[in-house]
Amino acid sequence: MGEATNHALRVALRDTGLTIESLAERVGVDPKTVSRWLLEDRIPHARHRLTAADALSKTVSDIWPDISRRRALVWFRPWQEIEREATTLRSYQPLVLPGLLQTEAYARAVLTGGGLIPRSEVERLVAHRISRQLILHREEPPQLTVVLDEAVLRRPVGGPATMREQLLALADASTQPHIRVHVVPSTVGEYAGLNGPFVLATAADHRIAGYLDNQLQGQVVSEQADIAAILAAWENVRGETLSHWQSVDLIREVAQSWSSAQPRG
Repeated sequence: MGEATNHALRVALRDTGLTIESLAERVGVDPKTVSRWLLEDRIPHARHRLTAADALSKTVSDIWPDISRRRALVWFRPWQEIEREATTLRSYQPLVLPGLLQTEAYARAVLTGGGLIPRSEVERLVAHRISRQLILHREEPPQLTVVLDEAVLRRPVGGPATMREQLLALADASTQPHIRVHVVPSTVGEYAGLNGPFVLATAADHRIAGYLDNQLQGQVVSEQADIAAILAAWENVRGETLSHWQSVDLIREVAQSWSSAQPRG
């Protein structure tokens, strides 16, 4: 048991004078839960990690520095390393919001959909997805450009309340200088994006890697011919979009429409 102890959490408790019981009270969980974080090195839910770190005057990465690596699916780790080191990211999504911009509720709904993933595994994957977003809050974050099909804004993932929260969060994120979002309007007919989602990551040395997603697992590509094909697809989908601020206005408009929508029965 001792080998699993979260030493960083123990030190933070000592430095702040907090106890397991007082931290549990601040976070809003049972003291037994905090004991598991400490003595079994369990990983809290995303919202609890943020609250606990704030109570301890630390960042999440101070207390759980290796969370992304531990929570990542094995096949996803190569891409996560690329994503973490990228200076620019270009993401196209025709079906859902990219993980880097998903709210916790939206991510949970996406992962729960269809009932194919065990509920216990869903929370683990949600925590991993949210933790990946830390790269957007670094002192020097990557430049993220996202292209979405308008259908993503109108699909009731998780219901109206979840969609409204998600789209308002997306619009707010889009006001940051390192995040740009563009929407392909529903009036556009056939275009290259209909062939599926992809992400392009550019490293500091200007090397480009791509990521293709499917029902089984993602695929990292780096061959010159493959990258050229994805770049061509990116230029095609980017050329069909509204401007950034037109897109933000549309996102806010659709968010308000979810306010008056009826919850799913």
